[in-house]
Amino acid sequence: MRKNTDHADKHECLSLFWEFFKIGIFTIGGGAAMIPQMQQIAVEEKKWLTEEEMVDCIALGQSLPGVIAVNMATYIGHMRKGLAGAVAATVGVVIPAFLVILLAVGVLDVIGDNGFVYGAFTGIKAAVCGLIIVTMVRLGKQILTSPFQWVMMFAGGVAVCFLGVSVVWVILAGMVIGIVYTVLRGSVKK
Repeated sequence: MRKNTDHADKHECLSLFWEFFKIGIFTIGGGAAMIPQMQQIAVEEKKWLTEEEMVDCIALGQSLPGVIAVNMATYIGHMRKGLAGAVAATVGVVIPAFLVILLAVGVLDVIGDNGFVYGAFTGIKAAVCGLIIVTMVRLGKQILTSPFQWVMMFAGGVAVCFLGVSVVWVILAGMVIGIVYTVLRGSVKK
């Protein structure tokens, strides 16, 4: 019986590695651009997480140090298969970037200021902005369910965009204000 369980665990870890490897290799634009793909695979296709768990994953991945895509992959892998799953998913999402960077450094030295490359990067950057906006709208629909949350969103945006406040301070302030708000409302779960 244990042998079948070990085989199933290895199979799921391999699946985690493979899915995150594909996300890493086919998503251009960095960690934030990977969020929609991760959400589609982890929630809709594989059913590894619920929508609510995915929102928690995104919030945690964004608030921790490091790249959000790596943080999210580690979280999802850990939720599925503990430490082995976390390692499999993290390695899967990191290896493509590592290999592409090695390749790009060599290629960019050769092609230099090629107009086609410049044009490709211009188009890619614009498309990535669209992906980030889609992610933002999806998250907003899931998270912004009360007037308090809408006020916090706008206050955080104003603080960062117009007042030059560091994102770290906005996250910390949001955490403290959220705790105070929850305590004052008396809705703390025990």
